[in-house]
Amino acid sequence: MKKIFSLTAASLGIAALALTGCSGTAASSSSNAGSPSSSASQLAETPSSGLSIVDAWVKSNGTKMTGAFGILKNNTDQNIVVMKASTPAAGMVELHETVMAADGSMKMQPKKGGFVIPAKGQLELKPGGNHIMLMEVGKAINPGDELSFELSLEGGKTMSFKAPAKAFSGANETYAG
Repeated sequence: MKKIFSLTAASLGIAALALTGCSGTAASSSSNAGSPSSSASQLAETPSSGLSIVDAWVKSNGTKMTGAFGILKNNTDQNIVVMKASTPAAGMVELHETVMAADGSMKMQPKKGGFVIPAKGQLELKPGGNHIMLMEVGKAINPGDELSFELSLEGGKTMSFKAPAKAFSGANETYAG
């Protein structure tokens, strides 16, 4: 079953994409532990921004940190830069990348310059890769909860969407810095 959501910035609450917790672990459920997939595909788009997100989801957490994922799609002929993200669910939100440290371990760090989504291209936000990091999460995010996000784009445009929380036990990298 496919669900398609068409959203406008005015119709959504301000929020940010959440990514998997950098160092936290998530509770597991027998049906989807270790796998964020679900039978529902979601699309959220703010038409004026030219940006959409498919299969958005948030890692449920039992900690103060978590992450948001999905596939950002640029429907324009020019690059789009996501400068920041926000959500009412977290006191602090950062765009993160995962890089290899000198000791060979994978570390998460803020992505300088934001996420660039190439013209007519896409950028996958995934556990262990680029993601939206939610920190200072006020209360536990449980499987089935739905979070609202707002992405601020270069040039002053915004894109809003909602993402369901899912149990996922992987991607427990450490935070650099």
